[in-house]
Amino acid sequence: MAKTGSGDVPDTVQTAETLFDIVQCVKSGQGKTVTEVANELDYVKSTVHRHLHTLEELGYLVQRADGYHVGLRFLDLGVTARNSHTGYKLIREKVEEVAETTGERAQFFVEEHGEAVYLARSVGENAVRTDPGLGSRIPLYASSAGKAMLAKMPEPMLFDYIEQVEFEQLTPNTITDSEVLLAEIEKIQERGYSFNRQETLRGTHAVGVAVGDSNGGAIGAVSVTGPSHRLKGDRFENQLPDLLLGAANELELNIAFS
Repeated sequence: MAKTGSGDVPDTVQTAETLFDIVQCVKSGQGKTVTEVANELDYVKSTVHRHLHTLEELGYLVQRADGYHVGLRFLDLGVTARNSHTGYKLIREKVEEVAETTGERAQFFVEEHGEAVYLARSVGENAVRTDPGLGSRIPLYASSAGKAMLAKMPEPMLFDYIEQVEFEQLTPNTITDSEVLLAEIEKIQERGYSFNRQETLRGTHAVGVAVGDSNGGAIGAVSVTGPSHRLKGDRFENQLPDLLLGAANELELNIAFS
């Protein structure tokens, strides 16, 4: 039986969940019709139509000839969220500098709700464009930047994360064992940088370094990603880590005194 979404008596929490389910459904395939959304989510069409109409009236969705699309009002919210992060302008400039210097893709992640979120990104002349884009989320345990941020977490927060996370095998190299992850984090804490050896996506390597805050935690982490055949040997093991350690240190100082 198709779900009504909110039941006979409106429930604000359930209604909100229904609304955001619908937004995510539209986002996953721009140009969705009422019938397509209802079928994908198993909601009754009247519920879906009501929510779609409300979202359109508020400017969060737009209706075109092929169906509903995400509206630009979300862009306004996204830009506000992005700019609210400490030192965003300095972060963006440093990411662009790292990308130009390395010729690879450079990015900055922040942690939110136990995931690594793309905050800034820039591509060098040889960069591969394999990332899902700004605002996208990836598991902390499966990315170099994510593991670098985990290494900066206070122990109680880290162990809470380890206990609660549901590991997903993104590639054959993804860490899906809590003891293995903890051992990896200890190494990162000792040396100050982390590696991603085809753990998020086959054929890519990455190096990540956390950018610390005044309390010993992390504002986020900067990383460089490239093809595994190019990011290897001394460049991967030493040159890029040194470059990113310097970039992170400069960011920490500039943000602290800005």
